[in-house]
Amino acid sequence: MRIELNINSRKVCADIDPDMTLQKFLREKKYYSVKCGCETSNCGACSVLLDGKPVLSCSVLAVRAQGYRIETLEGLKEEAEEIGAFIADEGADQCGFCNPGFMIAAIALFREDPEPSDEKIRIYLSGNLCRCSGYEGQMRGLIKYRDQRRTA
Repeated sequence: MRIELNINSRKVCADIDPDMTLQKFLREKKYYSVKCGCETSNCGACSVLLDGKPVLSCSVLAVRAQGYRIETLEGLKEEAEEIGAFIADEGADQCGFCNPGFMIAAIALFREDPEPSDEKIRIYLSGNLCRCSGYEGQMRGLIKYRDQRRTA
């Protein structure tokens, strides 16, 4: 089956099997920030933005993403670098495997709410698993990022 997707403001066409997931499609097209951590929709490593909303790409068929705007971390470098610096300063980037999912969640959060409460930050981070850090570093980093934006 032939599909045409809008990925990071770029049209991508391909012939695929009807049951191919968006995660697998993106990896095949060399969007390597989209990880496969669990294949059960539990870890958040495959997160992308679909029309600005975070989704787990391992749970979306590629064909179902047709007509939507898909954003991966590769297309969000400026926002990701700015937020990522605060997370790294808190030591929350140990192995780095979970970082893309956390970054997608953080970008979606700050686009939706430029001054989120601590609780809202926790809610947005809750869909991401990190086996290294215990989440406190990510939380501290995003709070500092939020607070820095308030004073800027």
